[in-house]
Parts: sequence; C-alpha cells; structure tokens
Amino acid sequence: MAIEITREFVPADRYVYDFGLCSTKNGFAQIDTKQDASYHGNWCCPSKRIVFSYVEGDCTTQIADTDEEFVQLIRESAEWHNANGYGPLRIDPGFDADLKATLVRLGLSDLLH
Repeated sequence: MAIEITREFVPADRYVYDFGLCSTKNGFAQIDTKQDASYHGNWCCPSKRIVFSYVEGDCTTQIADTDEEFVQLIRESAEWHNANGYGPLRIDPGFDADLKATLVRLGLSDLLH
C-alpha cells in the first residue's frame, strides 16, 4: 500500500474543517462515529483519495494512490471504530449527489447514511 501520511498540529476545533477545507463544496464527506465532538472529526474525499482526521488539534492526512487503497483506508477505519466501541462508522455525503454516486461506485454504499 502506498499511502502518503502527513501529520501536523493545528489548535482549533473540528468546525474549521466542517465549513472549510473538508466541506462538501470541496468534495469531502463527513465520516460519522460515536467519537464526534468539537475536538474530533473525520472526513474523506474520494475524488482526491484523501482521508483526514482532526483529534484535539492533531491532524492526520492520508492520501491513497488508488481507489482500492482509499476504500481499504475507509474499511480499516470502520473496523477499528467497531472493534473499539465507536461504531458504527457512517459516511455522510450531505446533499451532494455526485459525491454520493462516487462513494457508491467505490463500493462504500453500505457505509452511507
């Protein structure tokens, strides 16, 4: 697997990402879990194969080389959240029909809201 991982610290809250970088207008879908709070959030952008996490200022960006790797990142996250009591993980593409269609095409329809 060739996943590019970048880590940084950004003292803010998740809402900076909800309404900015990780908004649906930028091609991102919110990944919902039982951990969601002002200090915790996850998003994915299937067109750029990005999975982004914000946890108490710690930001992790994972970029997959292929669609298969992107799907594997999402599936591994879903498994981890379920195994650790924070599932079920669900993906919310908002009202963006193209974003939803891309996630369905990738085989992630079972994780959509």
